[in-house]
Amino acid sequence: MTKTKSEQLFEGAVVVKDGFVTVTDASRITGAQLDTLVRQAVFGSDDQKADARWLIWEIAQAVGVHPASIHELYLARGKGAYSDVTVPAINVRGMAYDTARAIFRTANKLNAGAFVLEIARSEIAYTDQRPAEYATVMLAAAIREGFRGPLFIQGDHFQISAKKFATNPEQEAGAVKQLAVEAVAAGFYNIDIDTSTLVDMSKPTLEEQQRVNVEQCSDIAAFIRGLQPAGIIISLGGEIGEVGTENSTPAELRAYMDGFNSLLGRIAPGTEGVSKVSVQSGTSHGGIVLPDGSIKEVAIDFGTLTELSEIARKEYGLAGAVQHGASTLPDEQFHKFPPTGTCEIHLATNFQNMLYDHMPDALRSEIYAWLDKNTADERKPTDTDEQFFYKTRKKALGPFKKQIWDMAEDAKATLARVYDEKFEFLFRQLKIQDTRDLVAKHVRTPAQHREMPHPDLAVVEAAPDDADLSD
Repeated sequence: MTKTKSEQLFEGAVVVKDGFVTVTDASRITGAQLDTLVRQAVFGSDDQKADARWLIWEIAQAVGVHPASIHELYLARGKGAYSDVTVPAINVRGMAYDTARAIFRTANKLNAGAFVLEIARSEIAYTDQRPAEYATVMLAAAIREGFRGPLFIQGDHFQISAKKFATNPEQEAGAVKQLAVEAVAAGFYNIDIDTSTLVDMSKPTLEEQQRVNVEQCSDIAAFIRGLQPAGIIISLGGEIGEVGTENSTPAELRAYMDGFNSLLGRIAPGTEGVSKVSVQSGTSHGGIVLPDGSIKEVAIDFGTLTELSEIARKEYGLAGAVQHGASTLPDEQFHKFPPTGTCEIHLATNFQNMLYDHMPDALRSEIYAWLDKNTADERKPTDTDEQFFYKTRKKALGPFKKQIWDMAEDAKATLARVYDEKFEFLFRQLKIQDTRDLVAKHVRTPAQHREMPHPDLAVVEAAPDDADLSD
């Protein structure tokens, strides 16, 4: 362990000595100085980023915010230990720190512990949030709001591109594995392996249709199991049908699960498999955009979700089925998910919509002008402006990340209010209020300490606040 002098940060509330972090007063690390530290972790120099990310990780360990796996909680669901709860998995794309703070405020208000913060392989690219940054920001937001307990950070849709796989399968599968290495090292102890893009519906039997999906998912699952930190079983999910295609069937689920379990048992005997499986039941990612920019109402097949979730639990011991692409559903639909046995629901695009709806007009106009120039090749001849910008504006979240972080405080305050309202509504509809004790009962969170990157921390502290000074 690197030796260093003793440093006192956060006005003495945090002490760094000999590469170890001690928090002497957790109540004093929830203000502007933490905001400065997380900003440094995102926008600082390479050395500043490394030191800020290490310090945030170790402060989180010290105060009791631990990146964790939801695997055991989901297996308990498969054994009937609890029911009527659907875990929201929230994709935090833009204004990540402030958005996550709203999530943790809601979790504290409702005593909620069963929720997931996630980012997909595609989102990592277009939002410019590598796993180390994403995990750091989520941890910092939890610390900032005083949240304590296991924190489920998930790699969503660690997906194989069918087009790239067709030309170079080893390289494309290797890219997903390398992303898994990066993600696990960052604290992602939950990963959804999405090889459903490789399902070949032209084949005559279900087993043949699912064969490449099964082969690649099994191989990646075995690889990820080899990355697990001591004391942690990473939660893995599989997927049987690409979101936006035909609804999944019981026969497809059985063909996938039987093939996956058999193959994984051969290539990695005794290895834990998946704890959930994603299915298609009537939605598409981001919703279907109409010419006026509104979202076409989608009919969810709740019967499919009920049937597949029951099969997943009773026949395979899984938590149940996972619903993707659901954030743009009408509000009156969300209360229907817990009774179906849906174990997890993925929510993303509507929070992005809220961000664009409430950001300053000048910033939105600047972003749309950038999209007109830089994503013009994605505009279809029939697209209205509303359709084009709705479909492409996620691509601006990375290039405009700093401007979005730096929005005026009044815009941020408005977004905080609407996010708080939406997260509370969703948490109540999905029945995750008062799940903190349930999580504590089933989830183990061993300490995961990291070596200090530099003997002299390149940490810039904010000046102390002083409300007595004149404006």
